[in-house]
Amino acid sequence: MVELEQTIKNVYFLGIGGIGMSALARYFKAKGYKVAGYDRTLSALTQKMQAEEEIRINYIDEEEEIPAEFRDKTTTLVVYTPAIPGDNRQRAYFVGAGFDLHKRAEVLGMISRKGKAICVAGTHGKTTVSTLTAFLLKNSTVGCNAFLGGIAANFGTNLLLDRNSSYIVIEADEFDRSFLHLSPEIAVITAMDEDHLDIYENKANLLEAFEAFAGQVNPQGGRLFLKKGLQLKQTQVTGYYGVEVKADCYADGLRIEQGRYVFDYHGRGVDIEGLILGIPGRLNVENATAAITLALEAGVQPEEIRRALPDFKGVARRFNIQVYTEKTIYIDDYAHHPREIEASLSSIREMWPAKRLTVAFQPHLYSRTNDFYPEFAKSLNLADQVILLDIYPAREQPIPGVTSKLIADRLTVPFVRVTKEEFPEYVKENVKEGIFMTVGAGDIDRFIPVFTEMFNHPDC
Repeated sequence: MVELEQTIKNVYFLGIGGIGMSALARYFKAKGYKVAGYDRTLSALTQKMQAEEEIRINYIDEEEEIPAEFRDKTTTLVVYTPAIPGDNRQRAYFVGAGFDLHKRAEVLGMISRKGKAICVAGTHGKTTVSTLTAFLLKNSTVGCNAFLGGIAANFGTNLLLDRNSSYIVIEADEFDRSFLHLSPEIAVITAMDEDHLDIYENKANLLEAFEAFAGQVNPQGGRLFLKKGLQLKQTQVTGYYGVEVKADCYADGLRIEQGRYVFDYHGRGVDIEGLILGIPGRLNVENATAAITLALEAGVQPEEIRRALPDFKGVARRFNIQVYTEKTIYIDDYAHHPREIEASLSSIREMWPAKRLTVAFQPHLYSRTNDFYPEFAKSLNLADQVILLDIYPAREQPIPGVTSKLIADRLTVPFVRVTKEEFPEYVKENVKEGIFMTVGAGDIDRFIPVFTEMFNHPDC
């Protein structure tokens, strides 16, 4: 496990524009370190870091781009993300110069041991649960620090700092077994569905990793909660949570009032009736149940939760309603696993059963598409029409024969396959009313401003 040497004054990030890496970069900047880094792509996030936080970022993979003061291995900590390939020239420079390079997860683990870590793990839901948990703590006398996997709409950032609180809310990422570096005081596991099989190969290995994560919860008074239905073989579980199912902590009495979910929460020695959820989607009632459980365990009072919950605005790209007019509702969602898509579309069907639903989906990763194309088709069949884009490769090379056609061939609803160049015009000509949804973890989000303007236009 990495621990921060007292001689470290500078921190350099390889892949600084990633959502997790940028939170770490902001943390070290706020702590008084000099921070710089490389990223392949200029983005709104990196621009903001440069302009508002004076973090130096370069976008050319050349050794010469590394500032001189970040070339001393006795004073510089180098942090990298697995998304940075081994042949990256800047990475090769640091390796050749004898630097010890550390994964983001190692450094986050070091930080987690400096306070009381509240860790949110799971193949789905962890970004919303961790962000809502942090929101509830921030709006209480408890307070918290937080490293989030998305931009919290209420705060406009993925990093929260509070020198008066010992709690640190952390999204515990199972990718590359990163969460095994964390030391939780309180933890929750939201889901353990097959995913990241390019890393784990099979579900047995994935479950083994979650078992190991659960085993890292502080044995002296630590607490672990699981969604009801999940099972761990060796680890003692404090409690289970669920929605409209009896568990140690659960929500029931769900109803929709003025377009928002209202529900009652029952937990360990506490009942909170008539809670109003500020974000849409039945799946978010489940996320809220997990977050409320964690917040109560950290000492947040029931009335503090009641006051704060209606004001939670969610996380960027997590079931975000971008446009809501009498004619059209436009929703964007980060869902990239069949279970996530099914949950999102089911929520839409429950809230707006009479509206026509058109879903535009960009598959993420060749390996994930190859592993789950029948399940993707099954979940997308909940729509009235599907628009399929090409696979977003991210870190992968193409797999022969693996395209979005694998999904298309198993759809039972009307569909069309389009390129990104054809995408906006097709939507403009063919989606006139009802609900339109963009879904995927790739770069489909670049079309959000286009469709927001399109559907807000009076002639649309």
